[in-house]
Amino acid sequence: MAAKAGSVFRCSECGAEQPKWGGRCDACGAWNTLVEEPTGRPGGRAVGRSGDLTGRPPVRLSAVEGGGVGRWRTGLAEFDFVLGGGVVPGSVVLVGGEPGIGKSTLLLQCAARLERAGVTTLYVSGEESPEQLRLRADRLADDPGQVHVLGETRLEAILHHAAALGARVLFLDSIQTSYTEALEGAPGNVGQVRECAARLMRFAKESGPAVLLVGHVTKDGGIAGPRTLEHIVDTVLYFEGESSLDHRILRAVKNRFGSVDEVGVFRMTGSGLEPVAEPAAAFLASRVTGISGSAVTALMEGTRPMLVEVQALATKAGFGTPQRVATGLDHRRLALLLAVLERRGGMPFRDLDVFVNVTGGVRLLEPSTDLAVTAALVSSVANRPVPADALFLGEVGLGGEIRPVAAIERRLAEAARQGFHRAFVSARSSVAAEGIVVVGMAGIGELAGQLAA
Repeated sequence: MAAKAGSVFRCSECGAEQPKWGGRCDACGAWNTLVEEPTGRPGGRAVGRSGDLTGRPPVRLSAVEGGGVGRWRTGLAEFDFVLGGGVVPGSVVLVGGEPGIGKSTLLLQCAARLERAGVTTLYVSGEESPEQLRLRADRLADDPGQVHVLGETRLEAILHHAAALGARVLFLDSIQTSYTEALEGAPGNVGQVRECAARLMRFAKESGPAVLLVGHVTKDGGIAGPRTLEHIVDTVLYFEGESSLDHRILRAVKNRFGSVDEVGVFRMTGSGLEPVAEPAAAFLASRVTGISGSAVTALMEGTRPMLVEVQALATKAGFGTPQRVATGLDHRRLALLLAVLERRGGMPFRDLDVFVNVTGGVRLLEPSTDLAVTAALVSSVANRPVPADALFLGEVGLGGEIRPVAAIERRLAEAARQGFHRAFVSARSSVAAEGIVVVGMAGIGELAGQLAA
């Protein structure tokens, strides 16, 4: 199918253009990502400000003044921490997450606190009217009554009102509902999302205000729209968590002004989102000790160690092929650990249903948590609780060996601060931590004996 006059087919993953539709993008190889995109109206897009093609002349980097740009702190400690210390003037931040996770609530609270600190803000909602925003604002502990709100989706009107107000921080909820008159097509299509984001970026860099955008996610978990959207902005944050649970995690996957992979932990309450004072131990608050199949490990989220509980249950299979169910853990990683335990540790799992759950909605993505999963499985099969003050850190290899993990000193220091007194690690880890006894193990064959000691 060839493109109509005045339109092209563009890949939503890489942004490459093609003259006709195809099942596979020739540039990046992604399937079913080519979307027809109308081109701009003749004369619809301005060449530049005042028609000037020259712009500002180049200067030497040494002549550019630096170090004078401060940050605006929102007062939400976890949000400021993930951003690297606060909102940077002239930056563009994209906050993505599933519907109902709390993105709009988070940004409305940020707007309220910034306005209270004397920073003029404009909250633009393309999904709710000002009256509907007021209904949500009435239940928040942070009173956003002084925040300027606008119900608008046309980008030209949004930029006009932001400039007229002199807003120093612009909140746009959401980028998928906005459109520009310079392009044809409905709001949310590939061209509209990319062009709106690019014009907001130019507005932020040229005029100085910070822009915070809300982005919806697709069923695959990525932010809807072209992949180039994430390349345009300065910072990409993902708001994660189960809607049925209280905790929410704000994760930085890109940050030009701070560390990536940093996380902030919030608790959803009836009066809004509250930063968690002790995020390292937030997911251990409801832990029950003295039962089999439970082990604790420490994740590294950016520069911050987080303690999480891994639960396992192994029971005799009731019929046919045994089940393998994993929540918060890749099922292929679970299958690998079960195979290693059966072959190298002599533990019979072929006739057992196995269920593994990571509490608090956390996902285990790094192999340093293998030993905790293994310990929970061994504890469940033996029906013997692991020590309540024990931490498990180590990667399990196919030969059954236990390998060292990175940043072990910081993990152990946080565990000792949270009241843990023993840590089971690889025997090849030459580490000593104050207030915690380090127990080295060469392979999983030693695990049962160490747990029984």
